[in-house]
Amino acid sequence: MRPRVVVIGAGFGGLAAAVRLQARGYQVTLIERRDAPGGRAYVYRDRGHVFDAGPTVITAPWLIDELFTLAGRRADDYLRFVELDPYYQIRFHDGRVFNYRGNEERMLAEVERFAPADVDGYRRFQRASEQIFKKGFEELGDVPFSYFGDMVRVAPALVRLRAYRSVYGMAKAHFRDEALRQVMSFHPLLIGGHPFAASAIYSMIHFLELKWGVHFPLGGTGAIVAALAQLFGELGGELRLGETVEEVVVEKGRAAGVRLAGGVVVRARYVVANTDAGFLYQHLLGQRERRRWTHGRLEHTRFSMSLFVAYFGVDRRYDDVMHHTILLGPRYRGLIDDIFRRRVLAEDFSLYLHRPTATDPTLAPPGCDTYYVLSPVPNLEEGGQRIDWEADAERYRERLFAHLEATLMPGLRSHLRVVRHITPLTFRDELLSLHGAAFSFEPLLWQSAYFRPHNRSEEVKNLFLVGAGTHPGAGLPGVLCSARVVDRLIPRLDHEGDGRNPIAGSHSYQIDTEANPKEVMT
Repeated sequence: MRPRVVVIGAGFGGLAAAVRLQARGYQVTLIERRDAPGGRAYVYRDRGHVFDAGPTVITAPWLIDELFTLAGRRADDYLRFVELDPYYQIRFHDGRVFNYRGNEERMLAEVERFAPADVDGYRRFQRASEQIFKKGFEELGDVPFSYFGDMVRVAPALVRLRAYRSVYGMAKAHFRDEALRQVMSFHPLLIGGHPFAASAIYSMIHFLELKWGVHFPLGGTGAIVAALAQLFGELGGELRLGETVEEVVVEKGRAAGVRLAGGVVVRARYVVANTDAGFLYQHLLGQRERRRWTHGRLEHTRFSMSLFVAYFGVDRRYDDVMHHTILLGPRYRGLIDDIFRRRVLAEDFSLYLHRPTATDPTLAPPGCDTYYVLSPVPNLEEGGQRIDWEADAERYRERLFAHLEATLMPGLRSHLRVVRHITPLTFRDELLSLHGAAFSFEPLLWQSAYFRPHNRSEEVKNLFLVGAGTHPGAGLPGVLCSARVVDRLIPRLDHEGDGRNPIAGSHSYQIDTEANPKEVMT
């Protein structure tokens, strides 16, 4: 029998890890508690409208293509990506509009139109972003940080790149115009970070987008989930839906499988957790197994903000609305501090508006549009304003609709066909994220790389982590790279070498030398 791996959670990280390991010759069982795969990328359908619940900004699509290549398939036979233009339209409360594009010349032209004095500053900013990208993504994005020495080795490079600065601090050093500083520093919010606190290492996202583009898959993000689930099944993987993992079974200090609700144990040689990392350590491992990520340690960890997201379909088209629109309010740092530090629900807000029907009209009935509007809000940690989301969610949603109607979408509320929403309670109760944090741990320098929960668990042998809460972090490229890291860490099978995996053996990295390849698992 082929050695079994159990993967907990069928989000992007779990799907990517499951495909990789199944293609390598392991027998993988992927267990998902919801009725469909996707995790945060779940799909809602209502009266012909198709709503991607979560990630919609697709960068570095080659990371998805690679999964099909490893399995001897062509991604083009499963998916079609369209590059967007503009990548984002950023609208300021004073009426100014910046079209964020994916070409250096066009970006320079837009900067010159918007703030002529900052053209040279943009050139310098882009070069700095490229330098950080080469170190932070190309060299370290899929390298495990299992030992403190791994962090010590990269520390001089981080100092040279001034990673101790914030993303906003880096933008401020290059731009005079305050609005442009906001344009070039909002990216951490897409991965759960505070632009004034997130390390400047995350400024690499700007160059990553320029290098590989911002794309959208026809059929929506859910089409990627469906394609990966199909690929996994074609490779012989087992996907079990509607089953909840209640415990990682540990025997003699090693993960030996999982126990499901109801008591059934699925045994395995290795366990890969695509759960929220904090939830894994607090709820799926017994107290005696936890040495580093104890309850006390988690209490002193900073978690990302949460999200309120309203999904809505309308019986008309707003053709002036771009695929990705960011509406910035009158306050920038003040609002972000309200969300992250003071944890209060402010009267003003900045919003992300997603209109997938701008690119793929089939995601709504003819003549209609499909949207979601996302508002960053405080997570559920104690210490801030107590927000009763069960009572206040609909009122908050109406505030968002009123704002959209007044600024961008006239007559919106009279054209609504379908409406639904999720709140921080959804992230806590359905997605099992500690404190309802939408992106797990906040991406701070001292919560990155070695200082995040490791891809190879520090607590239990043969337990591995993928997803937003481990290295390298949140966002689709980060989550997919976490599966690459785990692919490096789990030992190769003796019979490998048939060329199915082009990256097999091409890297130098640590493996678990104590793993016993002759261990018999049921």
